[in-house]
Amino acid sequence: MADDSMVTNESQGFNLDDVIRKVPDFPKPGILFYDITSVLANSDAFHYCIDSMLKLYKDMEFDAVAAIESRGFVFAAPFCYKRDLPLLLVRKKGKLPGKTISCSYELEYGSAVLEMHSEDIRPGARFLIIDDLIATGGTINATCDMIKRRGAIPVRAFSVIGLPFLNYEEKVKDIGIDTLIEYFGE
Repeated sequence: MADDSMVTNESQGFNLDDVIRKVPDFPKPGILFYDITSVLANSDAFHYCIDSMLKLYKDMEFDAVAAIESRGFVFAAPFCYKRDLPLLLVRKKGKLPGKTISCSYELEYGSAVLEMHSEDIRPGARFLIIDDLIATGGTINATCDMIKRRGAIPVRAFSVIGLPFLNYEEKVKDIGIDTLIEYFGE
């Protein structure tokens, strides 16, 4: 991949692009899939991600974290452990038992429904939303919608990878988004 197609946080001395696996034509022809599992399989890369999150948010207060299925769980869990924060799961429809709140949203290549346990979202609570990759902003917007409908406040969103060429910044306007690496297309 050419250097002008991405931006990394070089100031922290680790280049995630060297670790992120790029899979062409997945899940369908014409899509370049940025596979985060290669980051999870590399302990230095995974440490870099968690340490970067802790540094990025060291001066920000949150009451809880909403982690988006499923790779968002992997990044959110150690962050919540280190920050002593509750971790709320954002899952695909039908995966959570009990009373849920739901929101439908559009993907780059389809539509889906997300759910959260409604009783876990305390009114007035300040949320950080964590996912592995932000493309069109649909999952972040759906998560913000559910949090707001329960009277809580989405404050920031974090994603390891950002794809700004899919215009997520135009679609996600209510909260700031932080990423560790951004790809701008080929």
